Amino acid sequence: MALPIDPTEIDPADIGQERATLEMAHEEAIEHVRTAFTDAGFGVATEFSPSELLNEKIDADRDPYHVLGACNPTIADRTLDATEGRIGGLFPCNVVIHEIEPGVQEVYHVSIMRIARLVGLAPDDEQMAEIIDETGEFVEEAYGNL
Repeated sequence: MALPIDPTEIDPADIGQERATLEMAHEEAIEHVRTAFTDAGFGVATEFSPSELLNEKIDADRDPYHVLGACNPTIADRTLDATEGRIGGLFPCNVVIHEIEPGVQEVYHVSIMRIARLVGLAPDDEQMAEIIDETGEFVEEAYGNL
């Protein structure tokens, strides 16, 4: 099946891609990122370590990789209404902390709000644009806190 769009033509800004590098231990980075996002107005609804799970289940030998499921309840509620509930398929807003070498972590995030609009799960209207702008400000503040 061919994709309806060419992913190589998507500008990282179109999906709200953010990256940062932290020079600290993995566990320290997880706490630092959690604090940065909490201070910016997110809560952490869920978290897990795919690397631990895969290393345990299939001996994958993965480097440390942790996912924080960030959420701002007020915005989540508004977005559920704006998308007739469809955005829930992408909840929560994940923030990845991936050890790229010992003592060096990459923090990665994409905007589920922008992605939802691109793939038709969210409307391309003023209400959604406001939500995208607002969540972008929260993420910008969180990355500024890093």
